[in-house]
Amino acid sequence: MASRGYGRGANLGRDGDLSGIGREISIDARVAALASRQHGNVTRAQLLRLGLTDEAIGHRTRTGRLHRIHPGVYAVGRPPKTALELASAALLACGPAAALSHSSAMALWGFWKQWPRPLEVTIVTGDRRPKGIRVHHPGGLSRRDLRKRHGLWVTSPARTLLDIAPRLADKALTRVVNDARLSHHLKLEALRETLDRFPNHRGAARLTALARGRENPTRSVFEDEFVRWCKRHGLPAPKLNTNVAGYEVDALFEQAKLIVELDGYEFHSDRPTFERDRAKDADTLTAGFSTIRLTPARLTDAEAARLLELLRRGRAA
Repeated sequence: MASRGYGRGANLGRDGDLSGIGREISIDARVAALASRQHGNVTRAQLLRLGLTDEAIGHRTRTGRLHRIHPGVYAVGRPPKTALELASAALLACGPAAALSHSSAMALWGFWKQWPRPLEVTIVTGDRRPKGIRVHHPGGLSRRDLRKRHGLWVTSPARTLLDIAPRLADKALTRVVNDARLSHHLKLEALRETLDRFPNHRGAARLTALARGRENPTRSVFEDEFVRWCKRHGLPAPKLNTNVAGYEVDALFEQAKLIVELDGYEFHSDRPTFERDRAKDADTLTAGFSTIRLTPARLTDAEAARLLELLRRGRAA
């Protein structure tokens, strides 16, 4: 009885020799172990190194034990279902010098909630271009621009933002940089260092101002709008999300001892939050800081003029 798995006709002898079946089970166990470390995927080269022949690989493909995903890349047991399984298969198809990048890196780092298609991969060396994968070949990429996350190679957070910057509008780019900082995956020092090494990248000019900032990261689109509103009306740059009297406040004009709380409707609509906000205002007032509260609808020219007058009075006090 020939063993279909091992591919060399491992026979059962008169004494019931099970060595062929044993070898097949052993190989399948090693294939499964390898696949478990690669989100369910293996390459043809890996299968050959484990002892399978081309005939055995073909048999396993026909019987559904292997599923061809890309040329030379197979999912073990079932087709890939999750984003990580598909991303792993894409990296294996692109070779050992491949890393997820651009939109796929944004998703892997958690900066975007969805995984756009096609998957995007950067290849440091080589020229593989598997069908269905968007492949990039940037110059000058080094080991410092790569990381391992969830067992997959990916461009660093700073390099990922540099690559994605040309595709985003200014507001979207500001928000994603701040979200990346809030996630603690991105440090401004790392972003500045990456920009220094790639000053001619198409995304460099878009990120330079954001990388030079010293403020704490904003936490919402409303906070982003407030910062732009202050700049547009000649208001001094406030400290963002800083501590006053044991509370984190949205914005602080320190010299005037004036707090601005940004009351987005979605975060201040319930009674307990309303009461906590009033207790916070009272405690910070006791500490010598006045508070005004702004909603998105109040980012107007008239409100800017009023805030400028309050700041003038505060500085004069």
